[in-house]
Amino acid sequence: MDILLIAGLWLDGSAWDGVVPALEELGHRPVALTLPGQGDGAASATLEDQAAAVLAAVDAAPEKPMVVGHSAACTLAWLAADSRPERVAKVALVGGFPSTDGQPYADFFETKDGVMPFPGWGPFEGPDSADLDEETRSRFASAAIPVPERVAKGTVRLKDERRFDVPMLLVCPEFTPTQARDWIDAGDVPEVTRTRHLDFADIDSGHWPMFTKPVELARLLAAAAADA
Repeated sequence: MDILLIAGLWLDGSAWDGVVPALEELGHRPVALTLPGQGDGAASATLEDQAAAVLAAVDAAPEKPMVVGHSAACTLAWLAADSRPERVAKVALVGGFPSTDGQPYADFFETKDGVMPFPGWGPFEGPDSADLDEETRSRFASAAIPVPERVAKGTVRLKDERRFDVPMLLVCPEFTPTQARDWIDAGDVPEVTRTRHLDFADIDSGHWPMFTKPVELARLLAAAAADA
């Protein structure tokens, strides 16, 4: 199956370098996306530009792909399901949940000079980063790509109710499936609450399993693709 991989904030397609070969060995065709403004030097990129890049990859896939979003990019994967419900076989959300219609995409940290730079590890101390060694932290921070402000503060627009028929997998890294179910039942993540075909997968990692557990993550994604 074609598997589109979208990394979260400050990351480009190279974030999936450990996952891609493992998926290929399992018989799939992974495509790691580098989004406008997060790896191509386009600091003026918008959320619409990034969503359009994901849709272009969906449309270019020879068969219906599974779209994988990590962290904030879970919303981009869900936007693809909203815009192409008939073309997306499944969405897999790793360590995050999609925003709702009308919400900002990822207005989480201070912006400066038109971009949202990586804020350092302080906000991520605890379960998010507990499994990252110092070398990985340093490499991440030095390579982090500031997110264009018009991406981070872009408004999410969802319009097609058929998105709720697209199967969804929640991969739970720094939180457990039990915690995720509690949030869903409480209505804290309404887009997930309303989806009609939902599965969970647990992975013992922090927020960035593509760095610390790439082969295990690939196996979970491959199993989800096989189900799709």
